[in-house]
Amino acid sequence: MSLLNQKTIASSIKFNGVALHSGKDVAMTIHPNEPNSGIVFKRIDINKNNIIFPGVYNVSSANYCTTISNEFGISISTVEHLMAAFFVMNIDNALVEVDGNEIPILDGSSKLFVEKMKEAGLKSSSKPIKIIKINKEVNYFEGEKFIKISPNKLSLEIDFEIKFKNEFIGTQRNKVNVYEDNLEEILSSRTFCLLEDVEKLKKMNLGLGGSLDNALVVDGKKLVNSGGLRNKLEFVNHKILDCMGDIYLSGYKIIGKVICSQGGHKLTNKLLRELFANQNNYSIFEIKEKNLPSTLIYKKLLKSIA
Repeated sequence: MSLLNQKTIASSIKFNGVALHSGKDVAMTIHPNEPNSGIVFKRIDINKNNIIFPGVYNVSSANYCTTISNEFGISISTVEHLMAAFFVMNIDNALVEVDGNEIPILDGSSKLFVEKMKEAGLKSSSKPIKIIKINKEVNYFEGEKFIKISPNKLSLEIDFEIKFKNEFIGTQRNKVNVYEDNLEEILSSRTFCLLEDVEKLKKMNLGLGGSLDNALVVDGKKLVNSGGLRNKLEFVNHKILDCMGDIYLSGYKIIGKVICSQGGHKLTNKLLRELFANQNNYSIFEIKEKNLPSTLIYKKLLKSIA
């Protein structure tokens, strides 16, 4: 299977589970899709105007999850974990049918999405992939919070820091090379919240499907979940997972370096809007194997996007 050609899943995959925020049961099926179609969401509980395309400018809300909407106001929420799975699995094209307005949360990470995609396998096409290369540094600040993206010759690096007053979470920082590192710990890191915030979320009609089966809950100096953490940096690793999913709303792989402190869905989307507002900030390349120069940089690039 060529590393440079667009891919989809080889067979359809079904998921059933609760939606994190609405608390409703959701059925979702991911189907193979044609080259150059991208990732497409379809609300099968609605008869018309039910197609929603992921996109940086289609993000209608970034509060506690990422919600994308079409021009008719039809939306689908909590897409970030699924988008991260598509990103890591090198899936360029897929049709996602959902019978509600939110993606099932499953275990609160991307782990189960990735496992099912691996079971289904991938199907390669003859169409080349496209890559976004960052040309200029772009920043976005919001008080003490900030995020920036800058040029990087070979890969996508994400350097992420969180700072919580809560003693159990505290300050955590991790850095990953998305195309070269083993991302197992990132993909399996679950969403989290403080116990003191649970009631506040419910009053906002959010987190209604949350449980210890799909979220980490921290109470003061302890973790409420009996199974403990999956890895020592699970809190910041989940933030990196979210960041990856939100970045893939750009539609293509990105070559650049992201540094973020105390960010989340909102900051990532604000950064991407700033990035794509000026065409001098980035370039889009269609990567064709026969046109690649025989240089070390491009050999490493091919390895990095495997």
